Amino acid sequence: MGELAASASADEELVSIGLGSCIGLTLIDRARPVAALAHVMLPDSAAAADGAPGKYADRAVPALIEAAEELGARRLRLEAVIVGGAQMFTLGNGSALDVGARNTAAVRGALAAARIPLRAERTGGSRGRTVRVHVGDARVTVKEAGGTDVPLFGGQVPAARRTTRAGAR
Repeated sequence: MGELAASASADEELVSIGLGSCIGLTLIDRARPVAALAHVMLPDSAAAADGAPGKYADRAVPALIEAAEELGARRLRLEAVIVGGAQMFTLGNGSALDVGARNTAAVRGALAAARIPLRAERTGGSRGRTVRVHVGDARVTVKEAGGTDVPLFGGQVPAARRTTRAGAR
């Protein structure tokens, strides 16, 4: 939890397992391909003096952008996918401690502030999930606890939308 990873290796797969109320936040540049993934635990870092950059929504988005750009992604091509944000805890008096909804809202807000489009999501509910990012074909799959991997987003950008070494379209 709180980890962040990025890759430009076509044969790699980034995985975040056991997403309950946490968010698996993925940024993808499909034209490159480059992918970055963070396991976001909490909505904001205001009360935290420390913590990995992937741990908080407000720190994870800029950290993922930076990690992706360092591997050759272009910010204007980045697209986001989020998974998780389940309501995992109910207090004894019947009220819910819905950290998942707060995490989801915080990640959406941070993406909007960074002007990164959210292309797909599988959030909410009460089941844990696993997200897999297949770097080579820029594909994202999700698996609910007890289920099987299902496609959520992906595939390469059509050739007409890809950039060339000579410049961007």
